[in-house]
Amino acid sequence: MSEKEFTNPIDKDKITETPSTLPYAHHVGSAIIKPEDKGRIKGRAMAAMVEQTNSQMQQIYEQMQLLAQQAKKLEQRVLVSEKIYNAEMNFQPVIGHTYYLYRRKNGKQVLSMVAPENWGKTIPFEAFEAKVKLLADHTWEVLD
Repeated sequence: MSEKEFTNPIDKDKITETPSTLPYAHHVGSAIIKPEDKGRIKGRAMAAMVEQTNSQMQQIYEQMQLLAQQAKKLEQRVLVSEKIYNAEMNFQPVIGHTYYLYRRKNGKQVLSMVAPENWGKTIPFEAFEAKVKLLADHTWEVLD
């Protein structure tokens, strides 16, 4: 028997061999395909990106402020420590103990173990300058 050649009754411009590449559903049971508004998608993505980067920049800025404050405190400790180590000291300070820095009438500074309130009525120094504590790294923390 001779085979008849099949001819499709539908116009060739209206069919395809690869329906998955069509930008629309090719039959009634296909999934609905809606064109996306690419401008809206990009706008939302940009807004999310800007919000996220701003949040991260704020965190970094806060961390930088904290580091700057820590550096300033450390610098102040070094300045106080230099001042104390240049003062008269008739004893060897012990780590973790509290001491008192005074200024004599001649402008020289003295480190003492005696608090201002323990001198009684006559204090042998011109002025009380600071209550300090010797830290483990041999810097001084100003307590008062």
